[in-house]
Amino acid sequence: MTQTLMLLDSASLYFRAFFGMKDSVKAPDGTPVNAVRGFLDFIARLTKDHDPAELVCCWDDDWRPEFRVAAIPSYKAHRVAANTEDGEEVPDELSVQVPIIVDVLAALGIARIGVAGYEADDVIGTLALRSTTPVLVVTGDRDLFQLVDDKRNVRILYTAKGGVANADIVTESFIAEKYNIPGRSYADFSALRGDPSDGLPGVPGVGEKTAAQLITLYGDLAGVRQAALAKDPATRATIHDKVIAASDYLDVAPTVVRVAADVPIDTAQFPVPTEPADRGALIGLSEKWNLGTSVTRVMQSLGMAPL
Repeated sequence: MTQTLMLLDSASLYFRAFFGMKDSVKAPDGTPVNAVRGFLDFIARLTKDHDPAELVCCWDDDWRPEFRVAAIPSYKAHRVAANTEDGEEVPDELSVQVPIIVDVLAALGIARIGVAGYEADDVIGTLALRSTTPVLVVTGDRDLFQLVDDKRNVRILYTAKGGVANADIVTESFIAEKYNIPGRSYADFSALRGDPSDGLPGVPGVGEKTAAQLITLYGDLAGVRQAALAKDPATRATIHDKVIAASDYLDVAPTVVRVAADVPIDTAQFPVPTEPADRGALIGLSEKWNLGTSVTRVMQSLGMAPL
C-alpha cells in the first residue's frame, strides 16, 4: 500500500461512466445503472492500480456556489437547466443513479465528502493542500491543474483523453510543456485566458498564447497587471490596454478560478476500508440494482471478503 491520499472528482467520473457504458445496463425494475456500475468499476481499477492508503469521493454539494456567482454572474450560467431555478442540466437517466451511488459508497464504507456552499473542486483543494502525504487527484477537469505541486507530491490523474486506464499523470513539467507556462501558474493563466466551459470570459483579446507569454514574462497575474499599469515596453501597449480595460474582471477572477483552501472538513483521515460498513445493505443494494460483478470487483480491489 502506498501512503497516498486519492481524491476522486466524483461527478467527473460518474458522468464519464454514464456516457461511456451502454445504457442497456439496467436493474431488474428497468432503472439504468450504467453510471453506477461504471463508477464502481473505476474505483476498482484505480485502487488496484495505485493502491492508496486513503480514499475520498469528493462531491458537489453546490455545483455553482453563490460566492462565485456573486463575483462573476456568468459562472456556469449556461449549464443551468431551463426548467429549474438553479439546477444543473443532468440527463434524467443519470439523475436517478446518483442516489444509488451514494448508498453503495456508504455501504462499502468509502468516504464521501461534500460541503454545503462548495464544489467538489473546493473539497479536493482543501484536502490536497492540508495533506502531509502524497496526493493523487483523479479528474477530467483541467481546472484542478492548479493544485499540482511537485515539491509536495500532489499530482493529477487526468482522465479526459485516455480514461481511467490510460490517464495522463499531470506534473509541473506536464503543465509547462503543454501550456508553455511555469508549472505552478495554471490558475493565473486560466484567469487571463478565460474558460467558456465555465462561463469565464477572460481578458477580451488575450487568448491562450498571449496569456502564456504574459504569465511567463511577469510570473503571475499580479505581475501582469503591474506591468500593464507601468506600460512595460517588453509587451505591446495594446496588450497592456486590454489588461487594464479588464480590471473589474481581474479583480474578482481569482476568487472564482482558485479552489477554496478552507472548506470546513473535520475528519482528518480517510482510510481505505477493508470491510464493508454495512454488509447487509451492500448485499441488498447489489441484488436490487443488479450490481453484482461491479461490487465484487470493488471489494476484491479493496481486499474485502466476498459477499
